[in-house]
Amino acid sequence: MLLLPAFDLNNFLTTAVCLLTAFVLGGLIGVERQIRQRNAGLRTMVLVSVGAAAFVHLGERLLGAEGETRIIAYVVSGIGFLGAGVIMKEGVQVRGLNTAATLWSSAAVGAFAGSGLLAESAVVAAFVLAGNTLLRPLVDNINRRPIAPGETEAMYRVHVVCTPSEVSNARDLLHEELEGRNYPILDIETLSDGDDMVELAAVLVPTTANPADLDAITAHIARHAGIQSATWTVSTTS
Repeated sequence: MLLLPAFDLNNFLTTAVCLLTAFVLGGLIGVERQIRQRNAGLRTMVLVSVGAAAFVHLGERLLGAEGETRIIAYVVSGIGFLGAGVIMKEGVQVRGLNTAATLWSSAAVGAFAGSGLLAESAVVAAFVLAGNTLLRPLVDNINRRPIAPGETEAMYRVHVVCTPSEVSNARDLLHEELEGRNYPILDIETLSDGDDMVELAAVLVPTTANPADLDAITAHIARHAGIQSATWTVSTTS
């Protein structure tokens, strides 16, 4: 015969308060994500927070502090797999990292609540919200600043436009000019391939580069017969 533990009103109310706290705080984080139309929105953040709280609280009810510690370790690693599901790679761009980090942080909010540290869980939630809202203007301002060549590790491309008959020579010329000045080439891409002209882009190994060197290289390449133009661009690495 299955014997169920006796109902304890105090324990029940404690569990309810812990889960309610996780629900409310996870909801606050989720609302911000939902407003911004992220992949993981209100319901996901609430479920992650409540789920983490429920598991951690259950561990405490069954095994005390040792049970909490065990469950928290599993929550930390388990949420990593859930976060990986919202990260997407589109070309050279990686999207969803912030949402994945928010999921992980929501689990931390729930873990605090499940442990009965309600005030602390509210503080964690406040910092998560601050990170997603208050820091946004600063991030946007930094992102609008032009990339300063030579000051940051970046992806450099040297572009060459030539006639189709000169593609092979243009490739040889890119290798000769760039590697001769100690700028190793990662790849040479064909950006456009038309009947009248072809645009090639030599992708350099991510590093810092001297703009004066690249200006001199492209100027020298542009003087060769069959080369219509030569320029270089820089973008941030992913």
